[in-house]
Order: sequence, then structure tokens, then C-alpha cells
Amino acid sequence: MWRFAPLFTEVTFCEQGATSMLPIYPGGHMAYQNFVVEQLRNHYANPAELPDRLLDIAECFWEKNLTGIDTLMQECYSRFGPKPRPPSCMLRSVLLSIALGVPSYTKWVEQMKTVPAYAILSGFKFGDTPGIGTFANFFSRLWQLDTSNIQPHEQPPKRKVKKPKKGEKAESVEILTVGELIQQLEKQAPSEKQPYALLFKVFKQEFLDESTARGLINPSALALSGDGTPVATSAQQRKMRLCKCKEQGISDCSCNRYFSQPDCDSGWDSHRGRFYNGYALYMFTASDSENDLPVFPLLHSASRHDALGFANTFFTMKTFLPDFTVSKLLLDSAHDAMPVYEYCRKNHIVPFIDLNVKRGIKQKYKDDFTIGGDGVPVCLAGLKMRHDGVELAKRRSKFRCPLTNRISGVCSCENPCSSSKFGPTVHLAMKDNPRLINIPPRDSAEWETEYAARTSSERCNKRIKNDFNLEGGHHRCSKMWYCRLYATMMLQHLVAWDLPHESAFRTALKAAA
Repeated sequence: MWRFAPLFTEVTFCEQGATSMLPIYPGGHMAYQNFVVEQLRNHYANPAELPDRLLDIAECFWEKNLTGIDTLMQECYSRFGPKPRPPSCMLRSVLLSIALGVPSYTKWVEQMKTVPAYAILSGFKFGDTPGIGTFANFFSRLWQLDTSNIQPHEQPPKRKVKKPKKGEKAESVEILTVGELIQQLEKQAPSEKQPYALLFKVFKQEFLDESTARGLINPSALALSGDGTPVATSAQQRKMRLCKCKEQGISDCSCNRYFSQPDCDSGWDSHRGRFYNGYALYMFTASDSENDLPVFPLLHSASRHDALGFANTFFTMKTFLPDFTVSKLLLDSAHDAMPVYEYCRKNHIVPFIDLNVKRGIKQKYKDDFTIGGDGVPVCLAGLKMRHDGVELAKRRSKFRCPLTNRISGVCSCENPCSSSKFGPTVHLAMKDNPRLINIPPRDSAEWETEYAARTSSERCNKRIKNDFNLEGGHHRCSKMWYCRLYATMMLQHLVAWDLPHESAFRTALKAAA
């Protein structure tokens, strides 16, 4: 059952004293700052000697006001009962645990009971910290669905991915093609009513919008780099038969099974060259950001092909970020499909997509020339032609004979293929083949410079998986995986912001000494 409530409406209470039950940090961010300095001085003789890693994240918390989350999540809490922990403190504690490399929240709860700094920087008094049940309730409030997974536990047997050749990616197990999926999504965009909707609102309001305000992301002309990466959740599929077919000698029946992780299945990890069970994380990154900042993620089943993951993630992102205008798309060869180019052309997006040799890279053009793998025409003599400008109004590039001297007008070819003084000239129009014909052309310095930024996706995914140890959570449900994923994204934005030259946090610690 879906749980959605208006998140930005004004809350009024008639009951006397009911407002005291709201999860608001009293005094706001300044009160949190004073609390941290006072409590650290009470528990440590010299707080400035705490580990640098801890002080660095403390400085980020000192500068970033997270109390807006308390207002955002008011409707997720009851107005009656005991006063809840402020969501800002709970989120701060989650971010701190991931930044310090503690993957288990059970262990984190224990560490907050023994290390005063962990509790204090989260916003809790040492000795009065939340238990594992409070964290579980906090994650459930962020997840807008009564069940912890999106798909039901009972499902038919899942299709198996075939092992590809060495160095290649596995073929898609889905019958739906990229073109058909894009057509469907154009007709009916994904709904905003997603289980992770509130998670994304928290991320956008407190982190993505902040990075945009700081000039780290340009929402009016966004250059996006997209890539998928495997997220292993278990060594193998956890499933159980619900039928009696095996007892009757039928071992490969199509009866439903009970999957403990219904949103996951088995996929092929082309980087490690092995099968894995879990998700395929598709992440969009701001490629023109120096910090490789994440913009929008989506967890797909591991067997889903990157091209299908791209289409689903892209249109979902458009639903959640309608004010963002995408101007460029930087994608690898797994996305080299004609429907992607046609969509980009129709929506004025410049595609920078590497060609997939398996889909063909040489095509005849008007019976006279061949278009090479880099989108440059090859003359009848087998030579690559030279660039001779771009006509943006007509969306076409001009190429000329490579053996003709423009000054003297002399062609040095032994068998000239044109009677023209300057040799043959070819105009490549994008409308003829938007996949092979690019502006800028693939062999140009401009294209190479732009496409080099595609590695921002790989660096972003590396930070999420390695630096913040996404897979270390060992969770059993999509709710926890999404919460952990968004927390790692929040940390990437948080540490990317420039801190003041003189640390206000360290100065406050010294002043309180």
C-alpha cells in the first residue's frame, strides 16, 4: 500500500501542547553548533586533537544546516505520543556512519554508546542515543511504501543471463527493445509516486539545490554522463519453491517461487568477469562538474541491459527534475542505438555516444562514399576526407578531398574522382543517419574533449561503491539499499562544497577552551 502525504503544506494543531511532539530540533542550526562545541569540550580535554577524518566531516556538518529536513518530514510523524528524534539528527548520524566506514547500523548504535564524539556530532547527547529500532523507523518513514520491496515476493522463475564472450556485456533478457521502451515512456511518463520519492526530495532540497546554488551544477544546460554498475547484494538468489512439482519429478517447472529479494536477480559483471546477484545501479552524473556530482540514480534488476536502464532512469529523472534542461548526453557503446539518437535530435540534445562495432560502423552514403566508424566519409580511393566546416542551420558537416591543396587548387590524387578544381565535396546531414553523422564529428578535437568527461560516471560510481562502501551494507530489501544509496550521494555533494578558508568549527573549539 502506498503512503503519500502532502509534504510542503502548513501544519496547524488545535490540541494544546501537540506542537511539542513535532520532530523539530529546538533552536535550529545555531543551537546544534553550540551544542556540539559545548559537549565536545565536556567530554574531551582537547577536541582539536580528534582524528582528522572525524573533524573534516564535523566541519561539513557545522556549515550545512540540515534543519529543513525536520520541516519536510513533519507529515511523516504522529502528533501524539513520545517526542521523536529530529530527522536532521538521524540523517546526520547516518551520513557520519557511512563516512566513517561503519556499514552496520547495529554496530553504529553500539559505537555511539561508547564514543562520545559520534553521538555529539550526530546531535544527540552522549548516553541518550537512538537504538536500532529508531533507525529502522526513520528509514521506513523515508520509504513511501508499506512493503520493503517494490516487487512482490512471489514471482515466476527469473530468466537467466547468458554468459557473454570475454570482455563483452551480456545481452538483454527482456523482449522489449530500446525503441519500444522510449516510445512507451514518451507516451506515459513515470509517476512521481515512487517509494523513494521522499528520499529524493530530501536529497534535492538539501544537497542538489545547494550544489546548484553554488554553481557546481548548471540546471539550464545540464551535461549528463550515464553509466550502469553492478551492485552485489548476495552470493546467489535466495528463493524457495511454493509448489510440489519437484516431489513429482518435475524440476524445471514454471510455478511461482518465493524470493527473499524480489527486486534482484542474477546478472553478468563484465568488469570482474563473473555472475552476481543483486541490482544494476544506473547513475546520471553532472559531467561538467569538477566533482563528478551525482544527479539521479535508479536501481534496476541485475539482468537489465544498460540501454534499457538508461531509458527508464532518464524519463524518471525528467519526472522528478522537470526544471532541469539536458543539453548533452555522454554515454558508452552500450547505448549505441538509433532510437537514442533520434530522441536526442528531436529534443535538441547533443549525443556523445561511442560506437558499438557489433552494430555496424561502415555504411554506404549516396552510392559514392562510405561513412567510417568515426563518422568521417571515406573517398573512393579509401582515404579519410578532411573537415571543411559545419553548417549549423542545416545541421550538416562539410568534408573535402584530403589530397587537394586549398591554396593552389591542385589535387595530387593519381585517379581523381571529381572534375572539380578542389576535388569532391561531401555534405553529411544528421537527418540521414544521426547515429554515424555527428555535430561535432567523432574524430574532431571538440568531440574527444567532450567525450572524455564521460568518465565522470565511472568516478562517481567508484566513490559510491569503494570510498563509501555501498555494497558493505548487506541489506535484504530495496528500502535499505535506496536509503544507503542516497546517503552516499548526499555525502558526495557535502564534501564537494568549499569550506571557509578559516575553519569556523575549529575556531569555535579553540574559543571555548
